[in-house]
Amino acid sequence: VQLQASGGGLVQAGGSLRLSCAASGRMFSRYDMGWFRQAPGKEREFVGGISRSGGTTYYVDSVKGRFTISRDNAKSTVYLQMNSLKPEDTAVYYCAAKWAIVTGPRITGPADMDYWGKGTLVTVSS
Repeated sequence: VQLQASGGGLVQAGGSLRLSCAASGRMFSRYDMGWFRQAPGKEREFVGGISRSGGTTYYVDSVKGRFTISRDNAKSTVYLQMNSLKPEDTAVYYCAAKWAIVTGPRITGPADMDYWGKGTLVTVSS
């Protein structure tokens, strides 16, 4: 599966952005999807994940209550709605896919993923 993230940009603190990640290829609904981010000089970190059906979502503590992941399997797209953005959210954001033919453990980090898209830059100004 090929992934393409979009929707990044410059936003003021307190603002919102919605990132999209479009997948090509079939069987998108067989993949758990994750969002990750990488700030300058830092390691790539897990932001949140969503199950194949979209019925389960989970997030890193720093974004809980502010970020929401959703997916539309008919459109082979996963979304990351980011509200109440903070300067520390500034990073390149990546979407990634984990093959999950059966229900398995939640995504916890980059090593869990099978496919990656190119990132999209989010810059939050103070």
